[in-house]
Amino acid sequence: MKLLTSLAVVAVASRAVSAHYIWTTLVAGSTQSNAAVRQPANNSPVEAVTSGAMTCGASPGSAAETVDVAAGSSVSFKLDNNLYHPGPAAIYLGQVPSGQTAASWDGSGANWFKIAEWGAQFDPFKFIVDGTSQVTTTIPQNTPSGEYLLRVEHIGLHVAGSPQFYISCAQVRVTGGGSGSPSKVSIPGYVSATDPGLTVNIHFPTPTSYRVPGPAPWTG
Repeated sequence: MKLLTSLAVVAVASRAVSAHYIWTTLVAGSTQSNAAVRQPANNSPVEAVTSGAMTCGASPGSAAETVDVAAGSSVSFKLDNNLYHPGPAAIYLGQVPSGQTAASWDGSGANWFKIAEWGAQFDPFKFIVDGTSQVTTTIPQNTPSGEYLLRVEHIGLHVAGSPQFYISCAQVRVTGGGSGSPSKVSIPGYVSATDPGLTVNIHFPTPTSYRVPGPAPWTG
């Protein structure tokens, strides 16, 4: 009996680990790059919204390149798995401060703005990105040219009150941009642990509305 119990625990733990994932790949036009992504150390999620790991994940490695992305063009992040856990997703741009580069900046300060989000649909209730392995959006046409960190997050809401953040950052250089001036936030600091979009129980009662945590997307 003890052996069977131990095997059951191992099986559950294995399923939990396999359900985790990493955003490993940036796609920008015809360019597909793993080297531009600051690869997380492992596939464990970030769970404390005040943690510095909220910026680009827990102990990410250095990225070897910065990819050119034209304003108005599409960009994607690909996973090494499917989005197993239900929850919303979002993409942010972090404008690199003067005197730094995408490779050197640690992502600190109020320099981030959201450019896309994927929330929920209803009747029946589900999250738009559930089960997918890629998210794609457009760099707003009016984004100022320069170097940025492009940040993707997926928030697993399968355990009520214990959100899990799956985060990666890629180094990009926006070209052909404009003179937009979006409102910016700090990460961490852009969401609160008491945000209804994080504390919601998605299992019961079934939600009839849902707002993705963080600021509204800037469309440029």
